[in-house]
Amino acid sequence: MSATPETPPSPSRPTVTEREARQVAEAAREQDWRKPSFAKELFLGRFRLDLIHPHPLPADEHAQRGEEFLAKLRDFCETKIDGALIEREARIPDEVVTGLKELGAFGMKIDTKYGGLGLTQVYYNKALALVGSASPAIGALLSAHQSIGVPQPLKLFGTQEQKETFLPRCARTDISAFLLTEPDVGSDPARLATTAVPEGDDYVLDGVKLWTTNGVVADLLVVMARVPKSEGHRGGITAFVVEAASEGITVENRNAFMGLRGLENGVTRFHRVRVPASHRIGEEGQGLKIALTTLNTGRLSLPAMCVGAGKWCLKIAREWSAAREQWGKPVALHEAVGSKIAFIAATTFALEAVVDLSSQMADEDRNDIRIEAALAKLYGSEMAWLMADELVQIRGGRGFETADSLRARGERAVPAEQMLRDLRINRIFEGSTEIMHLLIAREAVDAHLSVAGDLIDPEKSLPDKARAGANAGVFYAKWLPRLVAGPGQLPGSYGGFKHGVDLSGHLRYVERTSRKLARSTFYAMSRWQGRMETKQGFLGRIVDIGAELFAMSAACVRAELLRGRGENGREAYQLADAFCRQARIRVEELFDRLWTNTDDIDRKVVKGVLSGTYMWLEHGVVDPSGDGPWIADAAPGPSTRDNAHRPIR
Repeated sequence: MSATPETPPSPSRPTVTEREARQVAEAAREQDWRKPSFAKELFLGRFRLDLIHPHPLPADEHAQRGEEFLAKLRDFCETKIDGALIEREARIPDEVVTGLKELGAFGMKIDTKYGGLGLTQVYYNKALALVGSASPAIGALLSAHQSIGVPQPLKLFGTQEQKETFLPRCARTDISAFLLTEPDVGSDPARLATTAVPEGDDYVLDGVKLWTTNGVVADLLVVMARVPKSEGHRGGITAFVVEAASEGITVENRNAFMGLRGLENGVTRFHRVRVPASHRIGEEGQGLKIALTTLNTGRLSLPAMCVGAGKWCLKIAREWSAAREQWGKPVALHEAVGSKIAFIAATTFALEAVVDLSSQMADEDRNDIRIEAALAKLYGSEMAWLMADELVQIRGGRGFETADSLRARGERAVPAEQMLRDLRINRIFEGSTEIMHLLIAREAVDAHLSVAGDLIDPEKSLPDKARAGANAGVFYAKWLPRLVAGPGQLPGSYGGFKHGVDLSGHLRYVERTSRKLARSTFYAMSRWQGRMETKQGFLGRIVDIGAELFAMSAACVRAELLRGRGENGREAYQLADAFCRQARIRVEELFDRLWTNTDDIDRKVVKGVLSGTYMWLEHGVVDPSGDGPWIADAAPGPSTRDNAHRPIR
């Protein structure tokens, strides 16, 4: 039995080395930190509680506008949305989409002067949590349209003419989509193959895009394409607004998934599609920077819907565990089940604290929240999945049974298994967990690379390394002594967080642990130097520790906010205390695994798997997979398939 041969590279696919790919990603990063960042400071061992406490709040007029819309949206969700129907038919009814347009839900984030509702990030996220609880597919529809589709890039980088042309359409009538991924390009955009060749006053687009959420029904597209470098054109990956009905665009397939069955996600082919130069967003070569900057706040929509999922899981867990009895008492009172309920309740509280805090900081624009938003996405997607999994376990066999089956035999139609399927994509959407670990780690060690990057770069000259060594010496001489002691070692620190339940000890733990985290990062850089970027297991654990510390901080600050406002303060303190105690156990386990793990042996096993050493282990089964290539051919050219594009009017 021989190993499967490698698929030969497509002649249209750019050949990119690992170093070139990293350079492209690095060039797309925001290089400067012009505003303070709580999470960045946390990774550097500096617990800046003053950046998040007192908890920022929306202005009264923003809150009133947001609450008024939430009331209308709740009524619409309760009376017009049939989530079970969407699940059965794998499609959101056109009349529901039309109703959402009339309600203004497609313009939640768009300024009122362009016909939108002008909601803050806080209330936009609350709206997504609400509508996502009625149907996760609708939440994805609205989020893809506004968080990463046409409105957000134009808001940040569009010309006034572009805003006046496209934003009113996006606010009321048109659906937008974001097209970056290709059949053989995911998180490595340096290999992007779709081209945009200048011709007169136009660009001509050719290529294939995969997993185009909203692409099947979209009216407007944000497309990332590579402009060849030529005279008068700097070239590079560039963003365009493209009319979905343009000649040469074909939606070749509506994709189907294990969850989010109503998602209008497809494969889109561009063949000789002419796009006016006036539809280019920003300058040539700025496409990836535009995409990453858009995601700084756009990523918050996903954990917002995870908050909604957590709230629903808690409701079902509470009601079911009180009604279901085993061995003479409700199953909730059995410790094995009760611990799961406590996890869901505490984690939902903390996750809402993370999302609301990050969103309000985004609205105020006082802080740089690129790490906070990324942590919220990472943490929210992972914890929501765990909460849904625990709910299925609490429900037992009924958790594995579909809602339709439960209904058919006379029981409450609880879609717990659907929730688990729907949430699974969040660990992949908008940057997989593994990619988020690397992205956050890069930002977290930015201060180190700024002063010592040349020192560990094998391609830098000796004079460059000497200068870097001098700069690093000055930086670390000031920084390292600060990691020895801090307020976390003083028993009276953060005494304002002691009201019945004492949260001050948790904040002292965060302060001490942030310094320990920074020391661990420094030690790893000293030990591995230029090989640090290959230690993805270590970096992932560093990021996970930071995520837990951020969530602990947000939970405590939110509890104090609610106490100060007289809104379930005592209960909020209890939930924050429970969450922090649970999180501290996870943090200590992660610290242990920084240095005691199987990373080295795992790498050896992986090499053996890839070389075929263990192919004997695969014997004894059959493979039900169908025939075909692992990656579909995406060579440019005219489409040979029917157009599945289905605009909703």
